[in-house]
Amino acid sequence: MVLHLGPIIFGFIIGFILGTRLNTNSENAVKLTIASFIAIFIVVLIMAWQIGPYPYYYDLPVATGFVSSAIGLIIGKVIFGK
Repeated sequence: MVLHLGPIIFGFIIGFILGTRLNTNSENAVKLTIASFIAIFIVVLIMAWQIGPYPYYYDLPVATGFVSSAIGLIIGKVIFGK
């Protein structure tokens, strides 16, 4: 079993950059709580499981790039979000 790091690293970087750009300080912004982050993460895991891995990757039964980009999005929002 080989873990392919390319999709994981690039997915995290893209998600992190997008997470830093989310603006939730305006009056029309959606307020995200801890419960909403947990719900988003559960939905992301279900979606990644349904998408499945890239056709020639047999490391995990989920789309690792998709999961890592969602994790990067949440971490970028929590650390550097506006």
